[in-house]
Amino acid sequence: MRLRTRATVIATAALLLTSLTPAHGADAYGPLPPANPYAGPVGTATMHGDTGSSDATPLPGPGAGSVRSHRTALQSACPTVLVGADGYPVALCTEIFGLAPTVHLLDPATGGSVAELTLAKGSLLGGVYAYLDHRDRLVAVDGNRDLLRIGHRRTAAGGWELYVDSRLPLAGAVPDGDAVTGLSPDWQGRVWFATGAGVVGTADDRTGAVRTLALPAGERVANSISTAPSGTAVATTHATYLLTAGADGTPEVSWRRPYDRGPGRKPGQLSWGTGSTPTFFGPATGTDYVTVVDNAAPTVNLLVYRTVSGEQVCSVPVLKAGGSGSENSPVAVGNAVFVASTYGYPYPKLPEDAGPSVPSSDSYRGGLSRVDVRSDGSGCDLKWDNRTRSAAVPRLSTADGLLRTVLRNPVIPGTDATSVLDPYVYAEVDPATGRTTRTAYLGSGFVFDTLQMVGSIAPGRVVLQGTTTGVLRIIAG
Repeated sequence: MRLRTRATVIATAALLLTSLTPAHGADAYGPLPPANPYAGPVGTATMHGDTGSSDATPLPGPGAGSVRSHRTALQSACPTVLVGADGYPVALCTEIFGLAPTVHLLDPATGGSVAELTLAKGSLLGGVYAYLDHRDRLVAVDGNRDLLRIGHRRTAAGGWELYVDSRLPLAGAVPDGDAVTGLSPDWQGRVWFATGAGVVGTADDRTGAVRTLALPAGERVANSISTAPSGTAVATTHATYLLTAGADGTPEVSWRRPYDRGPGRKPGQLSWGTGSTPTFFGPATGTDYVTVVDNAAPTVNLLVYRTVSGEQVCSVPVLKAGGSGSENSPVAVGNAVFVASTYGYPYPKLPEDAGPSVPSSDSYRGGLSRVDVRSDGSGCDLKWDNRTRSAAVPRLSTADGLLRTVLRNPVIPGTDATSVLDPYVYAEVDPATGRTTRTAYLGSGFVFDTLQMVGSIAPGRVVLQGTTTGVLRIIAG
């Protein structure tokens, strides 16, 4: 997490990163993105772990031996499970019936809900992307376009309650019919946000100042955004941007790089364009590079850019063994990037503006790839590519050196078919080889569908994985 200035240190780290085996421990990976002073703990503050969206964590997962799980039924899909410095998980879920976003405070010992708070209903992606701030408050935008900071506290009776600690209206900056898709804090304490229709803004709820910039007409934002000391990364349905703020907080484009968006939305994606939340990573500062996956047909490419200049480092075809399309953010740390396929994944509901897919349908074949940026920054290389049927965004632990995900297996082995009876399996993957090293059965059927959501690793070697109906608590034992 510290800037490494000596060339010999960087060169040594680069050599270690080429192997990236569990035996090397945390030092094999290089730094995670630096801790944001206005966000919660690194690894558990955002859906993607940190404000750089690395999907990596310094926390270890379940130890060796058997693995067991318990499902907390919340009658909600729970894509965002975060953990603050106090150890209490906070889940932002969307109710199955009514689709209202609901915040749950979970018991860290059992995973049960000890308090809940329903928010104003918004778009399909409203109630998905949020983060914990440095005071363990959930920062989210509700269906009324209000920026909320939601805290939790003990009641006089000894129980728990969730409450709105502050509220800043964004309706004057977010047009009617539009909604905030993603948000993340910068290093000055402002909250950056992006809307589905392509408005990017900053909001300072200490002063009430809100400043915006409209991206080119027709460019939509369908995923979250990421922040680093050098700027805010936004991926639209046409291009990747790095933005900075002017003296008054107004967003300014530092660079823009268009990508191949293909002939249409692919099956297993939610929009026509990249499915990536941009990911910051790198061997020196942890944010040397930013990466997304394009939507090229028939094979998608991992695109890596230098964060400061926007210079393209590489374009590498990925997910060639399985389905070549991804709605998931890349997982990246040091010089290594991992991409999981969602091509053909049977989402039960799509955004209203998703449009038809090209082709109209296809099977879910799975896929997982690893790409390494060369130590001299001259390009990238595909290290391995397989057909792992990941049904979640993988999470990489730099503490124990493992990728963790959930597999969706077919009822009929050896086929690519999916059904409401499919079994779901917790899995650990060796990042050096792509080989699955340990599995544990979680359950079968719709209630266990992890729907390409992210699992968070909490303190105490606990994995908290959202499903279509609640949260799975996965531990050793």
